[in-house]
Amino acid sequence: MMDKFRMVFQFLQSNQESFMNGICGIMALASAQIYSSFDFNCPCLPGYNAAYSAGILLAPPLVLFLLGLVLNNNVSMLAEEWKRPPGRRAKDPAVLRYMFCSMAQRALIAPVVWVAVTLLDGKCFLCAFCTAVPVTVLGNGSLAPGLPPSELARLLARVPCPEIYDGDWLLAREVAVRYLRCISQALGWSFVLLTTLLAFVVRSVRPCFTQAAFLKSKYWSHYIDIERKLFDETCTEHAKAFAKVCIQQFFEAMNHDLELGHTHGALATAPAGSAAPATDSAEEDKEKLRGITDQGTMNRLLMSWHECKPPLRLGQEESLMGNGWAGGGPRPPRKEVATYFSKV
Repeated sequence: MMDKFRMVFQFLQSNQESFMNGICGIMALASAQIYSSFDFNCPCLPGYNAAYSAGILLAPPLVLFLLGLVLNNNVSMLAEEWKRPPGRRAKDPAVLRYMFCSMAQRALIAPVVWVAVTLLDGKCFLCAFCTAVPVTVLGNGSLAPGLPPSELARLLARVPCPEIYDGDWLLAREVAVRYLRCISQALGWSFVLLTTLLAFVVRSVRPCFTQAAFLKSKYWSHYIDIERKLFDETCTEHAKAFAKVCIQQFFEAMNHDLELGHTHGALATAPAGSAAPATDSAEEDKEKLRGITDQGTMNRLLMSWHECKPPLRLGQEESLMGNGWAGGGPRPPRKEVATYFSKV
């Protein structure tokens, strides 16, 4: 069971874009299901109908949008790239815009579904605009001028509530409900059409006009994502090696103390050949440390990575700390690179 779970987790990590698309689809279905199970209760009061309907129409989409951003792993990467000092690597606003637009497009799916479902259902629109029904056209227009505006607003505000509506003598409730729901559904389908066309333009037409800029922003956005993942993996590998070497040194120190106290013990008579595999493993762990062998140097390295990331020029070595090698130990062996020029 754990192996299958690990395989699924590794697949989701390797296919992050598909995973995020799946999360957005699930959130869209969840928003529609939440609305269908939501108990909509219009207050049926002239001063509260519009406020209640606006809250139902706008507050849940905002929550769903923020939730979509929170579930996206690239939010922290975008914030880190936006707030980091320039250092030796300039920040490209086009890349930041591309990253934000990619996240916003996915996060907007669930709010769009909520708004569309709300307008197509019509209850929210009916509650908000019931006081704006043209009584002179749909109802008994001869009686409407004789009513005070406050009394007319009170009667029309009760249209969404059939239990307390008492204005059938002025306007049939079913007529007002059908009229407002027809307008709400027309607005809902118009909203769906406009968002679909906008999504088509953004996803399909925009890269055709700005192909070079689009490819550049897409490439460096992927580079920032991959660089961060590789840096996290390298830090994890270094932390494991650092912890392993620290634990081994602790046990060796304890073993040495025991040998000093019990010179004729079993630990002192262990064969010398048995330490060879452990020595090879220790050398391999020390190679993974990459010369960073103390806490202070590691803290300076992490601070240097945040404040002064290396320039995007391969094959050139530059000082990262201002005084040569950033590590506290010996420098790792350099790889000699030979360049050959052809005269052909």
